[in-house]
Amino acid sequence: MLGATAGLTFLRSWSHSPNDTINVAVVGLNGQGWGHTRTYIQLEGVRVAALCDVDARILAQRGAQVEQLQGTRPKLYEDYRQLLEDKEIDAVSIATPNHWHAMMTIWACQAGKDVYVEKPVCWSFHEGEKVVEAVRKYNRIVQGGHQFRSDLTTRHAVARVHAGEIGEVYMSRGLCYKPRGPIGIQKDTDPPAWLNWELWQGPAERRPFNPNYVHYNWHWFWNYGNGDIGNQGVHQLDVARWFLNKGLPVRVHSTGGRYGYQDQGETPNTQIATFEYEDGKLLVFEVRGLFTNDEQGAKIGNLVYGSLGYMSSGDGYKARRAPNEELPPRDGLNLPNPPAEAESHYANFLRAMRARDPKILRCPIEEAVISAQMVCLANTAYRLGRVLQFDPARKQFINDREANSMLRRARMPKGFEIPERV
Repeated sequence: MLGATAGLTFLRSWSHSPNDTINVAVVGLNGQGWGHTRTYIQLEGVRVAALCDVDARILAQRGAQVEQLQGTRPKLYEDYRQLLEDKEIDAVSIATPNHWHAMMTIWACQAGKDVYVEKPVCWSFHEGEKVVEAVRKYNRIVQGGHQFRSDLTTRHAVARVHAGEIGEVYMSRGLCYKPRGPIGIQKDTDPPAWLNWELWQGPAERRPFNPNYVHYNWHWFWNYGNGDIGNQGVHQLDVARWFLNKGLPVRVHSTGGRYGYQDQGETPNTQIATFEYEDGKLLVFEVRGLFTNDEQGAKIGNLVYGSLGYMSSGDGYKARRAPNEELPPRDGLNLPNPPAEAESHYANFLRAMRARDPKILRCPIEEAVISAQMVCLANTAYRLGRVLQFDPARKQFINDREANSMLRRARMPKGFEIPERV
């Protein structure tokens, strides 16, 4: 069984014919994972061969639903480590809470499985480094769950900006204006009989069960989630970074709070993060969890600013010089890397699997990790309440021991540690 020693005896490589059926296991079935499952069922050449969840109720329910939709019953697993021992499984699709993403991806790579992993692909900065190491060491195909990278409208907008249509870009913004109400206050209690609380916690620091954690509000607790900047927001942060064509910044500052109500949540419902690059260009990300106005028609979206004008996702990524002056594409503009055929993010992952070619992936793990790490940098600056200087080459804050200690988990239970050597 995989665990503390992450048994490498299960390592193998894809050796099937490109026409063979790909057996996928979906992990985490309550929310986004059910969307994964239904999508795979609809794709040709794919079979949902297994499901995994620590909630016995949802596991049984989804198993029955898959059998009805697909015509064959999937295997059901409570323990992800046992699923990885199943040599029939070719790939795992991970839609668990954030604190499990990196550990599950690393274990899957060690077990010879390919991976589709939801955003953010890591909960902490250090975990992201280990994920990239594992993917490269075991030569796996791993797709980050940033679906906008496969969206034709977004891909075309990015290509236009990179071609200079709005001039030289100096600032890119991501918006997450998604209303989030209070979650109340609940007392710690014994976990329900249908939940394996030990496995739900996995690599996280151990805490008593609280009904406010399961199944969604874990997003608003630092031990498991990353706030809305790492929930809905990391999608738009990834696109903002894509517009800039940048990696990690040299300076980060973030401020905000949990305004408008008092509840048990820990993460901010209002947050502004500013990332500065060595050439002075800016990425600005904003979370607004209370009722608010839009920005040029965008509430959950992006704006990008250049020397000739700006572009906003709120109006379908139209470029403008003035409020009523749309900026048409230049004559003879030859867009670099034009968008490929309409292909879902999941289908793109499966095509890369069949070809054994990570270059096909729309969101390779390296890109997904950087966007997740940006979330970690912003939240570190927010929690410490100061501007932080960062060294992208050394992957650490400059002369700040306290900030650097927050780039990794403080305590991880035995058997669930992120390995120093993957």
